[in-house]
Amino acid sequence: MKKNIKWRFSLIAIALLASFIALLPNTPVYKIMHKAYRDIMPDKGIILGLDLQGGIYLVYEVEGVKAVQLNAKRIAGSINKLLLKKEIKAEATANEAEITIAPASSDVRKTVENAFPTLAAKEADGRLIYTLSEKETKSIKENAVDQALETIRNRIDQFGVSEPVIQRQGEGEIVVQLPGVKDPKRAIDLIGKTAQLEFKLVDDESKLAAEIPTSVKPVDEDDFIAKTKDKIPEGGEILFERHTNRESGEVTKHPYLLKKDALMTGDYLSEAKVAIDSRFNTPYISVTFNPEGAKLFEELTGKYVKKRMAIILDGNVYSAPVIQEKIAGGNAQISGSYSMEEAKDLAIVLRAGSLPAPVNLLQNITVGPSLGSDSIEAGKRAALVAFILVAVFMGIYYRMAGVIADFALVLNIIFLLGAMAAINATLTMPGIAGIVLAIGMAVDTNVLMFERMRDEIKLGKTPRAAVDSGYDKAFLTIVDSHVTTLITAAVLFQFGTGPIKGFAVTLSIGIAINLFTSLVGTKAVFDYLNSSKEVKNLSI
Repeated sequence: MKKNIKWRFSLIAIALLASFIALLPNTPVYKIMHKAYRDIMPDKGIILGLDLQGGIYLVYEVEGVKAVQLNAKRIAGSINKLLLKKEIKAEATANEAEITIAPASSDVRKTVENAFPTLAAKEADGRLIYTLSEKETKSIKENAVDQALETIRNRIDQFGVSEPVIQRQGEGEIVVQLPGVKDPKRAIDLIGKTAQLEFKLVDDESKLAAEIPTSVKPVDEDDFIAKTKDKIPEGGEILFERHTNRESGEVTKHPYLLKKDALMTGDYLSEAKVAIDSRFNTPYISVTFNPEGAKLFEELTGKYVKKRMAIILDGNVYSAPVIQEKIAGGNAQISGSYSMEEAKDLAIVLRAGSLPAPVNLLQNITVGPSLGSDSIEAGKRAALVAFILVAVFMGIYYRMAGVIADFALVLNIIFLLGAMAAINATLTMPGIAGIVLAIGMAVDTNVLMFERMRDEIKLGKTPRAAVDSGYDKAFLTIVDSHVTTLITAAVLFQFGTGPIKGFAVTLSIGIAINLFTSLVGTKAVFDYLNSSKEVKNLSI
C-alpha cells in the first residue's frame, strides 16, 4: 500500500515539475534567467490568440474565374509553341475559358488534340474553338484555392508571425488570422501580391518605340496610354517602371513597349534573397533558377544579346537591362527603387511562389491589444470566481473530502496550463471558457465518487473500504462520461473554426487531466490518510 502511495505522489510531483518548466516562458522569471538555461528551456509556452493579444483578421476571396482565364492563356501559349515547332501556320488566342485557333485545319486539330486530349473542339468561321469542360473549370477553381492557401501559408511563415491561423472557408474564401502583427498594412500587401514574375523583350524596333524616351523620364500613365493605345503593335503592350523619390516620396513612372508573350516566368525560380549593391549601397533581389530554368535562361540571353530584357513582377517593370552576353549559371537580379523592408518582402513572395489567381480582400478587422488585455482580465476574473465558488461549495458540502477535491482542482488547473504550454497551444477567449468549464467538470468526477462513498458508509463499511469501493464502482461511470465529452470536443476541433477549436483544445486537455487528478491525485491523498492512522470516521 505505502509503495503504491509513494509511486502516485512521485508521479504527481513529476507532472507538477514538468508543468512549471513548460509554463516558465509565460512568467517574469523566464526573462531574468541566464541565457544558458533559457537555451535548454521551452521558448514559447502558451501563445495568446488573436482576440487576446491583438492582430488582424482577414478574409480573402480567390478569383476562380481569373484562374480559369490564366489557365486558358497558358494552354494557348503552349499550343503556339507546339504549332511553331511543327511549322504549322496558325495562332491560338485565349478568351475567358475558350481557346481560339485560326486558321482551322486538319493538321492543327490533330496536333492540338493529341497534345491536349481533354479539350473539346468546335469549328466556326474557319476557326477552331476549344472550350474547357465544366468539370475541368471546377477543378481549376478548386486547385486555385488550395494553391493560394499553401502560398499564403508559406509567405506568412517566412514573414515570421507566431501561430497564424490560415484556413479555407466556403468554396473560394480563405481566412487569415495574424496575432501580434504590428504592421497590418505590410502583412496585407505581402499576402495580396500575385507575384507573377515574367521576363519579356523590350520592343525597340516598332514605330511607337521611337516615341518612348530611352532615358528614365517620368510620364503621366493615363495620358500616355490614351495617346498611344492605337499605336501599340499587335503582340505588344505598354507597362511601366515605378520610381520613388526617397526624400519626397513622390512616385513617377517610365513606360516600356514590350512583347506581350513572356520568354520565361518565375515558375523556374528556386531561390530569391536580398543582396546589397556595393556601388550604390542599395538592396536588390538575387534570384537563382532551377536546372531547367538555368538552361532556358542561358539560351535566351545567348539568343538576344544586345537586346533589352524587362524583368516584370505583377505587371510592373522592375528593370530592363541590355543583355551584354550569354549568362550561364542560372542567376539574375531584380533591382529597383525600394527600401530594405520592401526588398525582403519581395524576396519572400518570390520564394513562396506566385498566387494562381488574384485574391480580393473581403474583410479586414484589426483587433487592438487593449481589447485583448481587457479580455484576458475578464477571463482571469471569470476563472477565479468559478474556482472560489466551486472550492467553497465543495469544502462546505463534502467537508474534508471536499478539501481533498479542491487540492485535485488546483492540480487540474496547473496541469492543464502546463500541458497547453508544452504543446504551444493558442489560448483564445473561447479557450478560457473551456478552462472555466473544465474547472466545473474537475469536481464533477469527485462528486460521483463521494456520493458512492456515502452510500457505502451507510451500508456499514469502514472508511478505507468505503473509499476503495467508491472509486471502483464509480470508475466506469466516470470514464463513460469523460469519453463521450471527449468525442464531442474532438468533433468540435475537427469541424469547428478557430474560436471553436480553441474551446475544444482546452476542453479535451482538461478532460484528460481531470481523469488523472481525480483517479490518481485524490486517491493518493485518501490512501495516505487511511494508511497513516486508523481512521474511524470519514469526513464526507
